[in-house]
Amino acid sequence: MKRILTGITPSGYPHLGNYIGAIKPSLDLLDEKCESFLFIADLHAVIKVSDPNKLEELSTAIAMAWLASGLDPNTTSFYRQSDVPEITELAWLLSCITEKGLLNRAHAYKAAVDQNNESGKKEMDEGISLGLFSYPLLMASDILTPNATHVPVGKDQQQHLEITRDIAEKFNSRYGKFFNVPEAVIQNEKTVLGTDGRKMSKSYNNIIPLLSNEKELRKSVMKIVTNSQEPGEKKEWKDNTLFAIYSSFASVEKQENMKNLFEDGIGWGDAKQKVFEDLNQMLLPIREKFMELSNNKKFIEEILKSGAEKVRLQTVPALKEVKKLVGISRL
Repeated sequence: MKRILTGITPSGYPHLGNYIGAIKPSLDLLDEKCESFLFIADLHAVIKVSDPNKLEELSTAIAMAWLASGLDPNTTSFYRQSDVPEITELAWLLSCITEKGLLNRAHAYKAAVDQNNESGKKEMDEGISLGLFSYPLLMASDILTPNATHVPVGKDQQQHLEITRDIAEKFNSRYGKFFNVPEAVIQNEKTVLGTDGRKMSKSYNNIIPLLSNEKELRKSVMKIVTNSQEPGEKKEWKDNTLFAIYSSFASVEKQENMKNLFEDGIGWGDAKQKVFEDLNQMLLPIREKFMELSNNKKFIEEILKSGAEKVRLQTVPALKEVKKLVGISRL
């Protein structure tokens, strides 16, 4: 049986692009007949999020977003990375067989070094934390601790999965076959445009929030860039930011209806109102579930702890076996 593992780093508040591009496709994948693991990568997030209160807030928000979107913790092991200490212990053992040169080639580290060189810094590693450098190693441990067989990744994470495969193969070659060599499930993540026409991203300040109230949602939709065409003038739906955002979530039938409205010269204000209404209708059950969860954070904590306990039934004996293989065992 497949063992599918997915991790989510709580480095920002979830938005429509996250839902369409990552949350929904992952939930669809986890619905398959398989053993599935979904974890909040709070240890990874420490690399980017230095405010402890912010990190805790983001971790909770991410957990609620996935649960509100339909994640079933009864069928998927849902847990916090930091609640499974075997992950960090295995990371050290794996670091002892992982060549530094392998991590030198990781994209994030190379990009940070290139930025230092371009800015004229004397030391190429200035300001680069060991956490950033060893990120792929911790990711390998995330995957290998529960011995996953398949890992959904976007193209930007594909290299990290290859590093994991290299590490697993090296361990198996040295100590005997123990780890599955995980396969990448390449996700063609759907790029959702932001309100300014660029990729939706918090760093661009162009997001449509996933869990906002109706007033905030409408305000963000009304910010979507359009041109100066007047009502009555035919609108072009191709290469149009408003239509592109609408098509990311609307049914084919609704898209065709919107195309006809564009042809008939619908005013931008009316078009945005329709986008808001249909989007609001889609997000309403998610928002209602989120509000319900917001009022019962103790329940969230119980789910995450229960998920970690379930995972540790596998990871504790697995790490014990790994330590035995490398020569660390009690008399």
